[in-house]
Amino acid sequence: MDKILEGLVSSSHPLSLKRVIVRKVVESAEHWLDEAQCEAMFDLTTRLILEGQDPFQRQVGHQVLEAYARYHRPQFEAFFNKTFVLGLLQQGYHSLDRKDVAILDYIHNGLKLIMSCPSVLDLFSLLQVEVLRMVCERPEPQLCARLSDLLTDFVQCIPKGKLSITFCQQLVRTIGHFQCVSTQEKELREYVSQVTKVSNLLQNIWKAEPSTLLPSLQEVFASISSTDASFEPSVALASLVQHIPLQMITVLIRSLTTDPNVKDASMTRALCRMIDWLSWPLAQHVDTWVIALLKGLAAVQKFTILIDVTLLKIELVFNRLWFPLVRPGALAVLSHMLLSFQHSPEAFHLIVPHVLNLVHSFRSDGLPSSTAFLVQLTELIHCMMYHYSGFPDLYEPILEAIKDFPKPSEEKIKLILNQSAWTSQNNSLASCLSRLSGKSETGKTGLINLGNTCYMNSVIQALFMATDFRRQVLSLNLNGCNSLMKKLQHLFAFLAHTQREAYAPRIFFEASRPPWFTPRSQQDCSEYLRFLLDRLHEEEKILKVQSSHKPSESLGCTETSFQEVASKTAALTETPYTSGGETTLIERMFGGKLRTHICCLNCGSTSQKVEAFTDLSLAFCPSSSTENLSFQDPASSPRTQDGGLMQARVPGLEEEPGDSRPAAAAFVCDSAVNESMVVGSPPDEFCCSENTSAPNESSKIFINKDVPQKPGGEATPSVTDLLNYFLAPEILTGDNQYYCENCASLQNAEKTMQITEEPEYLILTLLRFSYDQKYHVRRKILDNVSLPLVLELPVKRTTSFSSLSESWSIDVDFTDISENLAKKLKPSGTEEVCCPKLVPYLLSSVVVHSGVSSESGHYYSYARDVTGTESSYRMYHQSETLALARESPSAVIEQDLETKEMSKEWFLFNDSRVTFTSFQSVQKITSRFPKDTAYVLFYKKQNSTNGLSDNNSTSGLWVNGEPPLQKELMDAITKDNKLYLQEQELNARARALQAASASCSFRPNGFDDNDPPGSCGPAGGGGGGGFNTVSRLVF
Repeated sequence: MDKILEGLVSSSHPLSLKRVIVRKVVESAEHWLDEAQCEAMFDLTTRLILEGQDPFQRQVGHQVLEAYARYHRPQFEAFFNKTFVLGLLQQGYHSLDRKDVAILDYIHNGLKLIMSCPSVLDLFSLLQVEVLRMVCERPEPQLCARLSDLLTDFVQCIPKGKLSITFCQQLVRTIGHFQCVSTQEKELREYVSQVTKVSNLLQNIWKAEPSTLLPSLQEVFASISSTDASFEPSVALASLVQHIPLQMITVLIRSLTTDPNVKDASMTRALCRMIDWLSWPLAQHVDTWVIALLKGLAAVQKFTILIDVTLLKIELVFNRLWFPLVRPGALAVLSHMLLSFQHSPEAFHLIVPHVLNLVHSFRSDGLPSSTAFLVQLTELIHCMMYHYSGFPDLYEPILEAIKDFPKPSEEKIKLILNQSAWTSQNNSLASCLSRLSGKSETGKTGLINLGNTCYMNSVIQALFMATDFRRQVLSLNLNGCNSLMKKLQHLFAFLAHTQREAYAPRIFFEASRPPWFTPRSQQDCSEYLRFLLDRLHEEEKILKVQSSHKPSESLGCTETSFQEVASKTAALTETPYTSGGETTLIERMFGGKLRTHICCLNCGSTSQKVEAFTDLSLAFCPSSSTENLSFQDPASSPRTQDGGLMQARVPGLEEEPGDSRPAAAAFVCDSAVNESMVVGSPPDEFCCSENTSAPNESSKIFINKDVPQKPGGEATPSVTDLLNYFLAPEILTGDNQYYCENCASLQNAEKTMQITEEPEYLILTLLRFSYDQKYHVRRKILDNVSLPLVLELPVKRTTSFSSLSESWSIDVDFTDISENLAKKLKPSGTEEVCCPKLVPYLLSSVVVHSGVSSESGHYYSYARDVTGTESSYRMYHQSETLALARESPSAVIEQDLETKEMSKEWFLFNDSRVTFTSFQSVQKITSRFPKDTAYVLFYKKQNSTNGLSDNNSTSGLWVNGEPPLQKELMDAITKDNKLYLQEQELNARARALQAASASCSFRPNGFDDNDPPGSCGPAGGGGGGGFNTVSRLVF
């Protein structure tokens, strides 16, 4: 058979015929062959694999060898023996050199074929010795990558014990010898891929045997600190940095900078080569290690090294800004080097000639990422020009080029420079890492900032701490689904059960990010929250409609994109889903109903509409002493979609930037709505279609709202005041008269808003971002707002107007018009059909915005666990009821906080950091840090039945009120927790060394008494000030 096959592959027959015959040869492998015939076949196929003249011959060799080895395993085991493999590795095969990658590939496949044979153990022992010898011979990247593939699949071949340390050290040296002479993109990509395979092998060995990590790192430092002029270590060593635990940064940097055996020349070489690593495209954390080493050297006052390295490498670092993949790290290092180099303008003046070309190029491409980068770069340049003034000939062209970008204030520049100087780095090694509160302390998990994702992190933590909502999400049976709700369930499960300090929500972020949100840029957390709730609501509606149309099939739980939701919404609006009164989870948890009522004071006719809402947007009460009121930016107004849950529109602070109307809160409403408006298709806003019978000038009517002064001139408004203002009646008169269709003219009218159905969770958004008409910029209202711990919401349930849901209607005359006129600022005479009730709510979460504008800053959140029935509310209610119309509840709250019942733990969620805090800290945040203001509030309704009991019997036993997880989720969490324990074992040595360094420790959890929680390192709560990137959050 071997002769037939040999003649066939070398013949000139058509390829199709050859393939047919080869298939017959493969099928004949099932037949019995004697030992000699098997050996001849193995010899032939080995020769075809290793010396085949074309891909067809090599393919035939693989197919036939695999077939015959499977059916004649004892014979193949005898053929593929220890002596044969050793000969291949040490002598090669005929004309094939022993270092050819084909040899390793052949051995790799052979091991797979005899994996179940006893003799494979002898081969493992042989390979443990041979792979060490091969690595010591400094193989080329391609061969080393193939060797890494083999060792990754067969970890039994990795040297054990002390030899494993030697193997890792030699592998590090091998990486240090890697070179890629090609400049072609394809070859460069292949080279990077090969290096990545080798570095991943080292990472796996470090995890399996933690004792190999430190010797490997010592070898890395020995390579990059070498002063041998004949050897330049490869930049490929940068690929190892991402695998070094960041927890080790403090102890390693301190050890390096204080080791007397490390000479200055060696340290200079090492630092220069680490800076060169910034050019490695896939290396993570290189900038963190470089900046940490720069700070460490400053802390021990080795200024000579810092000066030499800065002057030598500053231009190279600046040139790295041209490359998108390495730009963030390069900018961080450049910022630190320039801002710390404060004794001379020499370093800054080295890059000045290159600034103009960079700025002009990035301005011309118009990309959002380029603009964001230029904002950071221009802030750095302004700091340097401020510090080194007196060079107008150098600076004027640059100032002209960056004149359109924001300039930091003088105070901010001084703060940045003071905190960045080398002399300020003493005892600052602890700031090299973000302060992480271990989960063992708080029991909560942080969320890693993926680059300007604090707006998402703060909202997710608030939703997660909404206990009843979290339990409902976790109890859903979504196996097999790939919906957004499934991803939220996965995220909640990890937040609840992972052992990690912080979790990276990459999958959920990509699935939930609104399409118009630019990645890696700051966004409005309130807008994100609305979009998220609406997506979840629409997705569930679509799945319910699909299941109702296809009852015999399971739910078509596929991932629903935003476009798919939008395309199906129109159909859903035409035929609203109302079967059996079923509602979505979002409606049950966050949905409420708001009725808007307008009554003509001339004829008494009324028009009203009932809308669903998931949050109420509360405007600030206009002050009579305010000469130039800022109006709400239309771009930040709540967005709604037809068929989706609508957010309540606030009567106030919404005008076009060009409007120069008097300082008064207003909102736009068209003339009265026609009776024949389609039920179930409410307008997107409180803005009806234009009435063509009315003059164009009267199609929009501005409604002023009279705001009474607060008694006693109290300076700090409360959420109660804002809610009172939201629900207060309005008299529409003068220029703001209402166009009444019944009177066919402009008339005085009264408008009232009433909540007819309360949500389980009341979400309140404080409209802080306004439009400054004078300067045509968006500003933030920094007024402090008192947050009541207990809020009582007035709800007027409708008994006779239930048919008006989500539609407008016009009633005929009220007989007693004079009574309505006499009420002025009181609601119209509808009390006969309403059941007023005060519904109590407890404060659950507060999302805080730190900064001065909507385009910048930082979000974090305070939250606590609040369930539907709290004994704290009962105790609170016995002391004093907080009705909306009553006096400020601050005194009652302070008294109540002294009781044990109200001292429940509050948590501060600041991206990765989670710490304990108190309600006093929540109340005083704005008074202590003026830029940090409450933005979104979550209140939980009390003494309510939320339907959780129905799930207890169907979902199994709930532990501590929490539902059991689905097996798929539990398996994923278990797997990740095991991986985390391996990582902890890897870091054990570093933690032991760190504990011995008494002077190098993190600050205690009470850091919020010193720095604002929204601060990002030394820049404070301004949101993005400064360039000390290592010690601040990434915005």
